[in-house]
Amino acid sequence: MSDLLAHLNAPQLAAVTLPAQHALILAGAGSGKTRVLTTRIAWLISTGQVGPQGILAVTFTNKAAKEMQSRLAAMLPINSRGMWIGTFHGLCNRLLRAHCHEAGLPAQFQILDAADQLATIKRLLKNLNVDDQKFPPRELMHFINAHKEQGLRAAQAEAYDAFTSRRVELYTEYEAQCRREGVVDFAELLLRSYELLQRNEPLCQHYQARFRHILVDEFQDTNRLQYAWLKLLAGRGSVIPESSAACLFAVGDDDQSIYAFRGAEIGNMRDLQREFALPNVIRLEQNYRSHGNILDAANALIQQNRGRLGKKLWTEAGAGEPIRVFEAYSDVDEARLIIEELSELVRAGVGRHQIALLYRSNAQSRVLEHHLFTQGIPYRVHGGLRFFDRQEIKHALAYLRLIANPDDDTAFTRVVNFPTRGIGSRSIEALQEAAQQTNSSLYNAAASLAGKAGSAVTRFVRLIEIMRSETRDLPLPAVIDRLIEKSGLRQHYLAEKEGQDRLENLDELINAATAFLREENGSPSDSASDGEAVPDGGPLASFLAHASLEAGEHQAGEGEEAVQLMTVHAAKGLEFDVVFISGLEQGLFPHENAAQERDGLEEERRLMYVALTRARRRLYLSHAQTRLLHGQTRYCLPSSFLEELPATLLRRINRCGSQVSARPTSSPGGQVPTAVGGLRIGQNVRHARFGAGVIVATEGSGSEARVQVNFGAAGMKWLALGYARLTPA
Repeated sequence: MSDLLAHLNAPQLAAVTLPAQHALILAGAGSGKTRVLTTRIAWLISTGQVGPQGILAVTFTNKAAKEMQSRLAAMLPINSRGMWIGTFHGLCNRLLRAHCHEAGLPAQFQILDAADQLATIKRLLKNLNVDDQKFPPRELMHFINAHKEQGLRAAQAEAYDAFTSRRVELYTEYEAQCRREGVVDFAELLLRSYELLQRNEPLCQHYQARFRHILVDEFQDTNRLQYAWLKLLAGRGSVIPESSAACLFAVGDDDQSIYAFRGAEIGNMRDLQREFALPNVIRLEQNYRSHGNILDAANALIQQNRGRLGKKLWTEAGAGEPIRVFEAYSDVDEARLIIEELSELVRAGVGRHQIALLYRSNAQSRVLEHHLFTQGIPYRVHGGLRFFDRQEIKHALAYLRLIANPDDDTAFTRVVNFPTRGIGSRSIEALQEAAQQTNSSLYNAAASLAGKAGSAVTRFVRLIEIMRSETRDLPLPAVIDRLIEKSGLRQHYLAEKEGQDRLENLDELINAATAFLREENGSPSDSASDGEAVPDGGPLASFLAHASLEAGEHQAGEGEEAVQLMTVHAAKGLEFDVVFISGLEQGLFPHENAAQERDGLEEERRLMYVALTRARRRLYLSHAQTRLLHGQTRYCLPSSFLEELPATLLRRINRCGSQVSARPTSSPGGQVPTAVGGLRIGQNVRHARFGAGVIVATEGSGSEARVQVNFGAAGMKWLALGYARLTPA
């Protein structure tokens, strides 16, 4: 027993050895929550308080469940297979398999994954002759799942207008179809399990008596239905539960609640305290991951949120290095600095796998990927796809390929029915047969296809012809913009509940084309219209070749050491020696959508807190003065989160990586070359966004020339003259 508890600090020991009662363990980032959970289970069993069959442990991922089982196997001399350890969905599936008759399910019921559920809904809409443009299948799927996660059947759903009333009717039809076919989706697993326990009191009491201890990981990520399911099993308890009820041991961190968009309810933690009359909350505040400066910054940031349960991370590891902050001229310059800096770190002996590049939006990865590709640095996109491998990008590129070459059968097959145009697999098979008989491309064979299928394919061919004609004299970024609209891709993803990321990626494809032309032409212009027109075999063909090359290279192979790229959401639960957080600008991080949502800014701040606490030793924060958006240059303001970090913890570095002087500096003669405007130190200027200001410093020449301007209330700004469009005041 002494060996089991030897490596615990005082709060961890208190949590592990709590008597049989409900408890909330507020576990900060890097505070050893997994150790506490597994040691708690091992201690309960080793001290004879419960057998393995009396344990129910709930995690949010299969990976976490396997890690818990592995640790327990190393701690306990007994077989731990009798314990129920798994995700909510996995445990509910196990419960329903054991009681399928009582749950109203066939013994061999099948589970629909997300793709299967979407296909089922599409089939339902087709059978009912429902217009899938008016009721997009994916949107209807989100509607159904959101209601189930709130514990609402179709009969309980509110129909406040004609459109919603029709969706409720379709939800009813979907439920009936699933019953007929003996299938359940993921949301149904939990709802059906909850309903089973709620209406079958003897069964509920049986499991309350069996599972004497219920342990929940990442409690801050639970939704309303998951919490209700746990309450049923835990007996809606008192401080010392009756012998027939289970003890609920919840571990979580309200400061890391970042999944509201998935239905997570941060309020569940406060409800747990109130409804279970918890005598106290044990706080795990000693951090075993990060150096002190990183933790002090994270603490200062998260203190801005209201209604926290409250904790303050600390470490015995020392203050460590200051946090490096970099203000770049542009997003390209930002990426260049990051890649240069990480290259230096690798040369100094830091493993590439210990370096993570984090960003708020998936679309930001494109510029970083391009610079990694250019430098030949292996990288891996964690929890997602590389930019040019993403579905929406491949669709857009397929349309581009058809504009460049209508005989490209691979591109034709990919988008002929995307977005859906009523062209099914049989129609495509008939078209392929016709093409084979005439020894022609699918595009040219379309005219030989008769009937309804022929009409649909002909309309698609006509659409491609129209796009080829309309974009013939347009610059490359405008070509991409036009085809995204004309093809229906933008409208398709607008209809998706979670289509925002895909739309941002499509906009980033326009940026990629703009940046590509600038690199090809050596032009710093910020206008897409400055690009060349697109003759056959010109910039369009070059850009498509460029996209193919980047898609095919430098994604690290299996086992190869690689730099890690990921969104901040995907980084939760991970840690790295060195972390770069890019794009710290208003509207990007915090995201512009946060202003439109209740408590949106606070969730963004929690997301920033998660990002900061991923770093062990060294942390970089970067932002850009300008960033390409929809092919145009957008002027950016630094993120408000940067202002919430204590200045004493930060070291601001310039483009070359050295510390920035607080005093203005100038180039020889104090004047920017006349070729870029003849501006000088002391001159009054005006900027479209920041207003009137005075030039206090100059730097560089030609396309690299930039000036530092004091805009008064708007602060000091370094502006690249190729972008800024300053006018003498």
